[in-house]
Amino acid sequence: MASHPEADVLIVITPSEDRFRPWVLLAAFSLLLFLITASTYGSLGVVLPAMIGELKWSFEKAFLGFSVLGVFTGASSWLPAILIRKIGVRGTLLAGAAVLAGGFVGLANSESLLSYYAGAAACGVGFQMAALIPGTHVLSSLFRKRALPFGIYFTFGSLGGAAGPWMALTLMGGSGNDWRHYWIVQAALAAGVGLVCAVMVGGSKWLARAAHEVDLEVEQEAREAPANARVYRTAHEWTVQQALRTPQFYILVAAYFSHLLVGVTVASVSVTHLTELGVAASVAVVAAGALAAKMLSLESLMQTLARLAGGALGDRVDPRWLLVLAQGMLVVGLLALAHAATPVLMLVYAIGTGVGFGLTVLAVTVLLLNYYGRQSNLELFSLTCLVGAVSAAGPFIAGAMRDRLGGFAPTFQLFAAVTAVVFVAVLAMRPPKTPVT
Repeated sequence: MASHPEADVLIVITPSEDRFRPWVLLAAFSLLLFLITASTYGSLGVVLPAMIGELKWSFEKAFLGFSVLGVFTGASSWLPAILIRKIGVRGTLLAGAAVLAGGFVGLANSESLLSYYAGAAACGVGFQMAALIPGTHVLSSLFRKRALPFGIYFTFGSLGGAAGPWMALTLMGGSGNDWRHYWIVQAALAAGVGLVCAVMVGGSKWLARAAHEVDLEVEQEAREAPANARVYRTAHEWTVQQALRTPQFYILVAAYFSHLLVGVTVASVSVTHLTELGVAASVAVVAAGALAAKMLSLESLMQTLARLAGGALGDRVDPRWLLVLAQGMLVVGLLALAHAATPVLMLVYAIGTGVGFGLTVLAVTVLLLNYYGRQSNLELFSLTCLVGAVSAAGPFIAGAMRDRLGGFAPTFQLFAAVTAVVFVAVLAMRPPKTPVT
């Protein structure tokens, strides 16, 4: 097995008082992901109308902030991996919480579009530094069976996305629609919860020792597993270079890309698309818009349920089958959304895209660990997250196709075709062969 940074540290049995520490850390990281998701992607769209009304921005320029947030979240995914290797998880979390809080302060002090974009960019970088990458790194270091803790962790991310709009409406309603006050509150929460999580995570030596014990258990289990085991887990710790030479890695990256592309596009334009379909079917504009919003909420609920179910099944059923199901559901959901002028099709869309989006990130995360091991997972997951910067183009593509083709249906059909290709690739995928060393 590959050597560890703290290979010379004496390995001892974990004290009984540390028995529940992984679960306490799971709770802390889940709370942090919930808060970060709620205060960024879950809140910005709700707060923006108040900002637009006061600052007299155009909707086009104001909503460009969403793209800035998405691009900087995806493009900065390389940074947490570097920082964790150099200054540890605790230092990375503290830095991430500071950057995130600074971004919220920047949003609170927005007087120009430039300052607004700068705040959105800082929120994107801070999101990446404090959320998925350090969270998955720590959880993979502490749990031998990872599907359930990852399922719980990602479920709280989904709940944050659903709770964000309500949190924004409640806090702004209590402060006379003061959006600046709202962003200041989010800055304080990000700094406080980030600090608590950083304190709880412990030092690098403790985490390395705990991870080494987990690695030994996983390696022994993988070597003793029968050839026909339901869940494949590698007994070899792959290097980044070895993993990058396998087609399986790029299939997993493609699956991660497809779910982000679909997710950001559906969240951005589905309400407008369904409202247009409702209007075309002689449904009142207000009623159509309300129904469309309910479908988006139902989709978020399906994401949450899918991640809970996936977490419960991921150590009993090969996560590849979960990914096959997820990509297939995305295809079905997109095709239904393209023509969702009836309640049945709208229900199929909400269930399909919700389950597909919710399961994909969980399945990809577990498969990366099962196929390539934990020691290079930090870098491999960071590389996977880079595609988030490209997927942010989804709403722009949808808008451009809408202007030229008269509707959003062709966009959903195009993205369904792209996802179908990934579905076939995942269906044919098998675990990578152990490299010759």
